[in-house]
Amino acid sequence: MAKKWFGLLLLILLIGIAVVNVIKDREEVTEIENPGMKATDSQAPSAMQTGIGLGEKAPDFTVKTIAGKEVSLADYEGQKVILNFWATWCPPCKAEMPHMQSYYEKEAEKNNVEILAVNLTKNDKGKEAVADFAKQYELTFPILLDEEGTLGKQYEAFTIPTTYVLNTDGTVHQKIVGPMDEQMMQQLVSELK
Repeated sequence: MAKKWFGLLLLILLIGIAVVNVIKDREEVTEIENPGMKATDSQAPSAMQTGIGLGEKAPDFTVKTIAGKEVSLADYEGQKVILNFWATWCPPCKAEMPHMQSYYEKEAEKNNVEILAVNLTKNDKGKEAVADFAKQYELTFPILLDEEGTLGKQYEAFTIPTTYVLNTDGTVHQKIVGPMDEQMMQQLVSELK
């Protein structure tokens, strides 16, 4: 009889632990402890050896959104662009997304800013997982799919999240490696031309 009770208690304990773990996995992570780092002028030569350099024109591209619409970077000429490379499995990306959405809702339109979130789909869990992620986080800015992996390579976004902040003429104002919070986005956008 004691063995049955012990077994039952052990089973209940294991189920409880599993439930707690599932709940923790589903919680949104919104606090960014170590925001991304900007390349300063003194760091620029070494920090910007990968990807597109400061002041250079960002290469144009054409990809599809999760809705299946084809978009090009050139479509956003004349706007300030936050070009973010990310994946659904990336914890810092998950932490960054609520900040990006909040900035998009509050500040983007009045500051002539577009956020383009490029999912590295080739290295992710597929289009369906990206769509589920966008729905879970209630993302309303354009989610672009890098299905072939060409954009990630072209922009050398090997560490994610990686973000390029572009001036209205399409030149790179700043490259950020690591997550950004809303305050950092506001600061970067205020510096743009």
